[in-house]
Amino acid sequence: MSTLDLAIRILPASETVGAIVTGVDLSQRLHPGTIQILKDALARHLVLVYRDQDLAPDDLVRYSRQFGELDPAPLSEWGRQCLPGHEEIYLISNIIENGRPIGALGAGESEWHSDMNFEKVPPFGSCLYGVEVPKDGGNTGFISAFAAYERLPDDLKAFIEDLSLKHDATTNSGGALRKGHVAPTDLTVSPGEIHPLVKVDPETGRKALFLGRRRYAYVMDLPIADSEALLDELWYHVTELTPSWHHRWRVCDLVQWDNRWTMHRRDPFPGDQRRLMYRTQIRGTTA
Repeated sequence: MSTLDLAIRILPASETVGAIVTGVDLSQRLHPGTIQILKDALARHLVLVYRDQDLAPDDLVRYSRQFGELDPAPLSEWGRQCLPGHEEIYLISNIIENGRPIGALGAGESEWHSDMNFEKVPPFGSCLYGVEVPKDGGNTGFISAFAAYERLPDDLKAFIEDLSLKHDATTNSGGALRKGHVAPTDLTVSPGEIHPLVKVDPETGRKALFLGRRRYAYVMDLPIADSEALLDELWYHVTELTPSWHHRWRVCDLVQWDNRWTMHRRDPFPGDQRRLMYRTQIRGTTA
């Protein structure tokens, strides 16, 4: 461990998810020992917050790549909205230029979800960097998928143990249709990848609830009415009974999360207040 590593402090933000990291400058090339400390912290806390990080786009990309290969910016309702010259930096913004938004998701609420769960191999995680933040709203909330599962009643755990969920591929977390898609009319044949409702962390053996997002989801092999009732019950446990932690943004904050074992949401904010975020997405390696 280097002398610089000794300056790192990791303070839990809540009992179930999140930690504030101080004593590290992500604009610099980090010692391998420092990177391992941060990887261990992410595995333990699932979400890490770094305040006051003055990052150029190349700094954000370099840090993110310490955790894996990066995906290009995903398709939104306006196509692929990335930072010019950086296809791996996804713009999330409500700013309008030349009659169209420069980034995705606007100023509305983004409901609880995990990212790109409709893919065969969802992403490992993401880093989100605050370039411009609104004065009011726009906070990002997180839930541990481990905590969500562990708080379910035993009979419900037993019932969902071997069930699988089809994750809708047609809409984004803001509820807008993705480019080239139409709203499903029959959930049994709608597009989306199928994943177990209960996932197991191969490193710890802990079980997690893998819901992805609510809209157009379907529990395989159940009548649609039964699928809807079960999902309503599970989502009630997640959104009403599972502890969450919300991050209040400042300019130059970087928030990193493990997408495999968390869910997140965004509060709405006034549309006349600018918000510009840079996001990188770290490619997953296993389903």
